[in-house]
Amino acid sequence: MTEALLGFGGVFALALLRLPLAFAMGVVGFIGLGVLRGWPATAAAAGQVVYETGFAYTLSVVPLFILMGNFVARAGLAHELFRLAYSLIGHLRGGLAHATILACAGFGAICGSSIATAATMSKVAYPSMKKLGYADYLSTGVIAAGGTLGIMIPPSTIMVIYGIVTETHIGKLFAAGVLPGLFCAAPMMGAVAIVTARDPQAGPAGERSTWRERLAALRDIWGVALLVVVVLGGIYGGVFTATEGAGIGASGAFFFALARRTLTWRMLREVLVESARTTAMLFTILIAAMMFSGFINFTSMPGDLKNWITHMGLPPLAVVGAMMLIYVLLGTIMEELSMVLLTIPVFFPIVVQLGFDPVWFGVLIVLVVQIGLISPPVGMNLFVLNSLLKDVALRQIFRGVWIYCAALCIGLFAVLEFQPLALWLPSFMK
Repeated sequence: MTEALLGFGGVFALALLRLPLAFAMGVVGFIGLGVLRGWPATAAAAGQVVYETGFAYTLSVVPLFILMGNFVARAGLAHELFRLAYSLIGHLRGGLAHATILACAGFGAICGSSIATAATMSKVAYPSMKKLGYADYLSTGVIAAGGTLGIMIPPSTIMVIYGIVTETHIGKLFAAGVLPGLFCAAPMMGAVAIVTARDPQAGPAGERSTWRERLAALRDIWGVALLVVVVLGGIYGGVFTATEGAGIGASGAFFFALARRTLTWRMLREVLVESARTTAMLFTILIAAMMFSGFINFTSMPGDLKNWITHMGLPPLAVVGAMMLIYVLLGTIMEELSMVLLTIPVFFPIVVQLGFDPVWFGVLIVLVVQIGLISPPVGMNLFVLNSLLKDVALRQIFRGVWIYCAALCIGLFAVLEFQPLALWLPSFMK
């Protein structure tokens, strides 16, 4: 127990010294194992972790889904989703903000990345909201919050990594994210309604579309619908694995971009480089987290915590609720994926010991990551928007996201209290 606490202290100390958290976890995990097991065994274990992670077939799903999302963004499918949502509800007060949330949900079904969803929608939705006179705090807040739906509505890179680390069925995790993702969109839209009711000038209504325009917009999303049905339908139906589905989705997105003549040689290079950069970042964090996880599991901390919680006699749901509170607080000061991978070795065995479904806990993990992505001062989506929208002050972005943090907390509480919201769809899977 003492060794593990010193390890966590070392990681936080290195992070405060501005060492990237991935390197902090890797260094502490390597040194900790070296002290406990000996340096030759630790060096061999570190090499094995790097080799097995780099060549793991199941992990190939991560770069493939990232590649799929990048091709989809270049093919212009996000514009069509936004156009359809705007044609349906753009005439309402705050209609463009509502349309942004719906478009983010649709784009999340073919992307799998929160940052990519927020970045894409900042190019698609923000100019329209700016032209109509939307307040910057409303438009940036709703884009940042809506972007988080990209990791809840499948496919989701966070779910893939969680599934691999905890050996949880990835297809069931994808199915479990559908209803919570759609549910979370509702309180977000409620937050838009509250903001525009208090400040009507922040989100004026747009023009009403005709039914002909709505039908034309509906026809234009056939590419999105086809990708979602083929990829997710095949995974849920047991036709192919998540890795095979990711390959099919990436290939389909490539051919869509090619057919629409939006894919030049220069753009293809940009897509491949961006996908490789994102994949390298995720794999670096994952390798470091697995080394740190090996160190924690070698100590007595997981067993001691399980015994301590068992003897405390707390209700199991109260224990998980306390974990979620810790995650929400950590999300305000730490990068989200690193935060999850840092704590999974400690929390996951306790959740299993308490008898909870790992799939349900995975959905809760994604929800706290969503909250962390828009929690000032270190929420990644906030800084993505700040880097892309040069004319918007960071304080305006911070001002706009607080109400959406509260909206996501409502979603977290709903899944925590009502487990079938996450487990109903996976129960139908083969």
